[in-house]
Amino acid sequence: MFGMTVFESVLERLKAEARQAAEDAAEDEAREDDGPAEVRGLPSGFAGLGTGGAFVSGSQAAAAYLDLYEEPAPAEPEQPAPAEPPPPPPHLLRIAPEEVASDLGLDGRESVDELLARRRGFARENHPDRAPEELRANATLRMKIANMLIDETIRRINVERSLGLSR
Repeated sequence: MFGMTVFESVLERLKAEARQAAEDAAEDEAREDDGPAEVRGLPSGFAGLGTGGAFVSGSQAAAAYLDLYEEPAPAEPEQPAPAEPPPPPPHLLRIAPEEVASDLGLDGRESVDELLARRRGFARENHPDRAPEELRANATLRMKIANMLIDETIRRINVERSLGLSR
């Protein structure tokens, strides 16, 4: 213990005491042989195994844990039948290109800015994410047709401008 710090000497003394206590405990266990030797490892985690105690019956074990069981929740009262879903928006049933063009209000005299504003307004009202589940395919089709019609109109406006034709 000479040449060590106080901390190191205290640490060595504690380690020596721990070793001595472990050896004493091992000797005491070896002298007490009133049952099967304790098995360490996997079986020691199971109730009754490795403890030297006797097993209890299933009903006794269940009785020991009765206070931990929760009371079953009372049955929920039956909910009334849900009301019929509201009728689908009629504009989502109109999927012909002529009907979509009518809904867009295209007359051939719009400017590019007006067309872009109509596209945004149409998307706000007809976007598939806002449509009922059963009509999302229709809403998607309406959006595709509207975008196609607006893109074609913008393309025509640009061609007319490039050719010097007035609207």
